[in-house]
Amino acid sequence: MLDLAGELHRWMEEGRAFAVATVVAVGGSAPRGPGAALAVDSEGTVIGSVSGGCVEGAVYDLCVQALQDGETLVERFGYSDEDAFAVGLTCGGIIDVMVTPVGTDAPGRPVLRSALSAAVRDEPAALARVVRGPADLLGTALLVRPSEAVGEPSRPSRAGAGAGSYDGGLGGHAELDRTAAGEARALLDAGRTGTVELSADGSHCPGGLTLLVESSVPAPRMIVFGAIDFAAALVRVGKFLGYHVTVCDARPVFATTTRFPEADDVVVDWPHRYLRGTATDARTVLCVLTHDAKFDVPLLEAALRMPAAFVGALGSRRTHADRERRLREAGLTDGELARLRSPIGLDLGARTPEETALSIAAEIIATRRGGTGTPLTGSGRPIHHEEETHGAGTSSTPWTRTTAPMRTSVPSLR
Repeated sequence: MLDLAGELHRWMEEGRAFAVATVVAVGGSAPRGPGAALAVDSEGTVIGSVSGGCVEGAVYDLCVQALQDGETLVERFGYSDEDAFAVGLTCGGIIDVMVTPVGTDAPGRPVLRSALSAAVRDEPAALARVVRGPADLLGTALLVRPSEAVGEPSRPSRAGAGAGSYDGGLGGHAELDRTAAGEARALLDAGRTGTVELSADGSHCPGGLTLLVESSVPAPRMIVFGAIDFAAALVRVGKFLGYHVTVCDARPVFATTTRFPEADDVVVDWPHRYLRGTATDARTVLCVLTHDAKFDVPLLEAALRMPAAFVGALGSRRTHADRERRLREAGLTDGELARLRSPIGLDLGARTPEETALSIAAEIIATRRGGTGTPLTGSGRPIHHEEETHGAGTSSTPWTRTTAPMRTSVPSLR
């Protein structure tokens, strides 16, 4: 639900009652993953999506129902031979959706409000909710913050050993809260959203309790070195993809906010010096567009030895060969050089700055998601790569809702 933080936080501040449907499990080919959400307020306004359109109507109806009866429920949308033309996923997958009513006086509303506030303020936090387990725990929520974070003054945070501070709880089970907070903190540290299997008594052994942990972390960084026309196009694409984009160049005449109005930061400094003094992590994308050895070599020498999700450099194959030779002379190993994506970008036949920026963005996405960059037409490969991991098939048969096996409900958050 944190992907709708902006709108849901506004609804909270306006005192609206609403129901939020969240994807809590995915199997096979599904258009959206765990954490994707759709919400409906008491006036029937709808925001978000759980399936890209396949089952939105049915989920909308569930939200309206939840607002009326005040019950949290979990619904599965999957294939049924007996009802093959009913509403369902057409992409050949299966999703479990939890629908939670959030009334104006709901006991769990303050925790959700804190989670949405943190997401809107771009503060790190993780929201853990019970999505499978005993009826009295279903939908209960716990919000975890980093160790140094401080909870809202009106609701003092509690702390579990090694878990950081947290608000809320999972039904009054102290040991379960501590264990859940620790697991959520681990996912928060990794900047990941995922599920955790626990026992209801708080032990780490899987035992019939599943938590969905949604992490809200600051946007990943994209640092573009080289204030050229290609950089201006890449800044626009980077912002579109959700990165916090910085442009860095040692030449003050080129590195200006006038030339890069959409960049979050424009820095005038020697690239390698700036990189060594700024924060990077395993999500950071570094794009070197200077293709000038006096800038590139010291910059890449530093970049290839620090945490980053992607390090790419613009230039011809001749430029790349010369750059690689210089980097070897600087002492970089084969393993370090193997991290360098050069010449940067996928082969799209790009010519213009915008086309080149698109080819670079395509390679960044492929690297992040494990894509091949080959056309999907005729490839026979699953569109969503998680299918290969889980061993699911690639059938294009329609999927429809099946209610009996998965549906559970409990009065919650009225």
